[in-house]
Amino acid sequence: MAADPAGTAEIRGALARLRRTTGLPVAFGGLVEPGRARMRISEFSGATTFALSGLHVISGNGLGGKAVARARPCAVTDYSLSPQISHEYDAAVAEEGLRSVLAIPVVVRRRVRGVLYGALRTAQPLGDRTLSAAVDVARDVEQALVVEDEARGLLAEARPGFAPHPASGPGPGWEQVREAHAALRALAPRIGDPALRAELLQACGLLTPGEAAEQVALAPRELDVLACVAAGATNASAAERLGLRPETVKAYLRSAMRRLGAHTRGEAVAAARRSGLLP
Repeated sequence: MAADPAGTAEIRGALARLRRTTGLPVAFGGLVEPGRARMRISEFSGATTFALSGLHVISGNGLGGKAVARARPCAVTDYSLSPQISHEYDAAVAEEGLRSVLAIPVVVRRRVRGVLYGALRTAQPLGDRTLSAAVDVARDVEQALVVEDEARGLLAEARPGFAPHPASGPGPGWEQVREAHAALRALAPRIGDPALRAELLQACGLLTPGEAAEQVALAPRELDVLACVAAGATNASAAERLGLRPETVKAYLRSAMRRLGAHTRGEAVAAARRSGLLP
């Protein structure tokens, strides 16, 4: 199965956060292979050898495999001596010099998508605060993967030809287009992977007429807010959808209305559609 570049990037970015928030000197992790009961350790922060690089961890085996099988965090105070885990990977762990280790599964829609590890080179209890901080990092990765999954689903719907031709006039299909456009605009700023974010914004362009005689320049966030309003969102729901404060949404909306020469929300949406900025 091909690797998930966006998922790998999220794991990689999480390792520095895990070290920073827990104080653990070593962090590593990887993704579970789709359709297979194993994960591959591919990303590292603080490691001094390549002993664990590319290691395939079978579900149920070792500490990470136990975290995959049980879909919950696991930790040991001294890896090589722990009776709580199997010991298929002792040689690699010992070569890296790891003793106390925790493994946090990344669970999305009840499926383990990856594992984050943190470790000490001494044998000592890791403590609840350390474990809780590591779990928080894993939750951030889970949320990012949920957003990316939603983005890919919307992209699948926004292929060329999905949008009705403007000449066909308003109809039920346009509401689907407008909702997809608003959802894509809302998701794009939350995507960490630059390639996926660019693809989302490109898809937004496919859903707009793009051939207006006079196109008004709006800031990206002004257009995000207008897209939500065009799909029927209130200021409060637009704020929740975009991850903004309601006051910030109001400010963007006022600015967009001023640029478009509109006095009401409805006029602003109509003007943006005439300018080819919205479907």
